Amino acid sequence: MTTVAVLADLPAETDALAGVVESEPFDAEEATRLYTATLRDACAAVERSGGELLVNYRTLDAPEEEAEEAVASAVAPALDDPEDARYEVQVGSTRSARVGNTVTHLLEREEVRSAAVLDPAVALAERRHVDSAAMKLRGAEVVLGPTPGGAVWYAGFTEPVDFADAFAPPSLRTLTERGSGEGLDVEFIESRPLVSDYAGLASAVVSVQSRTIAGRPVPGYTRRAVADLGLDVAATGDELDVHTGADTDRS
Repeated sequence: MTTVAVLADLPAETDALAGVVESEPFDAEEATRLYTATLRDACAAVERSGGELLVNYRTLDAPEEEAEEAVASAVAPALDDPEDARYEVQVGSTRSARVGNTVTHLLEREEVRSAAVLDPAVALAERRHVDSAAMKLRGAEVVLGPTPGGAVWYAGFTEPVDFADAFAPPSLRTLTERGSGEGLDVEFIESRPLVSDYAGLASAVVSVQSRTIAGRPVPGYTRRAVADLGLDVAATGDELDVHTGADTDRS
């Protein structure tokens, strides 16, 4: 069994989508709604997989008990058994340090067979992706879920690597180099977009719309958030611009 830590923020305080807000497809309140949706779907995917869900949260200057309560309240509607969810605060001054501390603690202190981290800003992550990664971790020491922008939405390990600055861009290449450099086998699962960057948000919106049109499965909270926020895209030259509002024309 893989213990999967979802790296959660307090939705109302998160800066995960700050770059997208600065690009002005939506405001901070709408960003909070979208982040809450992807966080819920990410936790649900892990809970319903064969792995163990650990909600690993940042306090963001809030008292620890208050922060845990806020994160748990945000996540609970998506879980089949909210009372069974495990919550632990993140430790470390940077994202790389926090991930390193979490993974190393799970592998060396708790002696789990494999440990993984999952970015809650990922769109369209499903139970099958989490289970696929767990299967690959039976034969490889490092399993990475890439994003189109060269980051990772999932990173699983059976052995710790050097995590110093490992999650600075481009984290996909850096983590691959760290694993391979230590003689570890590195495997990959499906690419998924992150709504925390503009290109990833555009990709996520198009994917949600396309899968909905085709009648294919779409994580429910993310699908509803895209619809409720009126998120849509329009082509500007060779790029996609993200807009809000039900009256936005598709191109």
